[in-house]
Amino acid sequence: MEPWRRLVADYRAGLGDGAPPDDDVPPLDGARDAWLAATLPALDLALGSVAALASAARRAGATGPLVERGPAPARVAASFGSDRVLRLDGRPVPGFAPLSGFFRTRDGWVRTHANYPHHRARLLHLLGMPDGTGRDALAARVADASAAALEDDAAATGAIVVRVRAEPEWRASAPGRAAGRGPLVRTEARDDVVARPAVLPGGAAPLAGVRGLDLTRVIAGPVATRALAALGADVLRVDPPVPAEIRHQHLDVGQGKRTTLLDLRDPGDRERAQALLDDADVLVTGYRPGALDRFGLVPPPGAVVAHVSAWGDAGPWAHRRGFDSIVQAASGVALLESADGVAPGALPAQALDHATGYLLAAGIVDALAARGADGRGRDVAAALARTAAWLLDADPRAPGSPPAAEPGPESVVSHGRRPRVTTARPALPGHDDHPAPARPWGADHAAWSTGPARG
Repeated sequence: MEPWRRLVADYRAGLGDGAPPDDDVPPLDGARDAWLAATLPALDLALGSVAALASAARRAGATGPLVERGPAPARVAASFGSDRVLRLDGRPVPGFAPLSGFFRTRDGWVRTHANYPHHRARLLHLLGMPDGTGRDALAARVADASAAALEDDAAATGAIVVRVRAEPEWRASAPGRAAGRGPLVRTEARDDVVARPAVLPGGAAPLAGVRGLDLTRVIAGPVATRALAALGADVLRVDPPVPAEIRHQHLDVGQGKRTTLLDLRDPGDRERAQALLDDADVLVTGYRPGALDRFGLVPPPGAVVAHVSAWGDAGPWAHRRGFDSIVQAASGVALLESADGVAPGALPAQALDHATGYLLAAGIVDALAARGADGRGRDVAAALARTAAWLLDADPRAPGSPPAAEPGPESVVSHGRRPRVTTARPALPGHDDHPAPARPWGADHAAWSTGPARG
């Protein structure tokens, strides 16, 4: 079985429904090329995750090109590498801030993440360095440090630094073992039941009428909720005013959704958030496990509550912060993708983020379809580290692969005037454009725009 089809089968196996694993997955729409070329089968991960969502949409009654055509390799690769094709008024946008990246230490390598100002401030505080420190100065400071000590100290202080590990070390470690266990997407039915469960309408927009509250950031969570919006859901993203989302990141993954600002530490805003949640069918969060509990938000009976994290809900790293690049570094992916066998490298796209987003969306669609039958609420969870474990287990590997091919002009679309935003076309089959471009961050009222799907 082709690796991308195997991913669909692995996802289906986690549902435990006994259905044939790949009987509803059409062949690829177009030829493979050097899209997402890497040592590890990143393109297969990408194709399989998109196909898993399309398969879930078929089970939910979707019709049309979405379920009649297989994923297109070029289109999927462009979507997964959307940060590389993103243009604002024709100009590219840097993917990582100067203090984010690999740094050599006295006993190995670390990778930092400092794209957000508060993570940058914590990193500089951890190292005892002043604001305004540049990359060269930080590299000199880190060169005398222990990689393991930096990782532990960062975890204790809220900074984001991880030690670069080889694959065997990660697999043998406690967090690595935890990441490799369980299904790609964990779904558990709860005992709470909605009084009159709505059956999904099927058709070209199988999630029409579904209300999704999006409390996610960065890439994986927003990709999942963008996919729900593409399937017809009314998705409202809620962010705190501070820290602000990175502007270009929101423009890259915010299509099809509305966006509002609420400070959950404020009693009034928290009450408004609970009112939104009371009428929601889906809640999607990207906070670390337990981080949302302190606000006291309570999902309504029968809601699908979905969660994406870096390291999963179990294991010693469950409460640690993490991003795609950080998971690649810790899990052995970065060393496998080294260009020279010495310095760590990276996949040609943030494939763990994007794939986990599509897999989470597939789990949400399946949970909504199941709710239509029994009315029960369900919890759905996915983790970047679990997706990485699948990639590390997948064959074949291709050491020495050429650089990944650049997406062609047919894989991008432009909208707007100031700025004119050029982004990748959707990865979903049959979707040549997003339902709507990303709206300005925080531009909408904290209210639903559609009637509820629940009776």
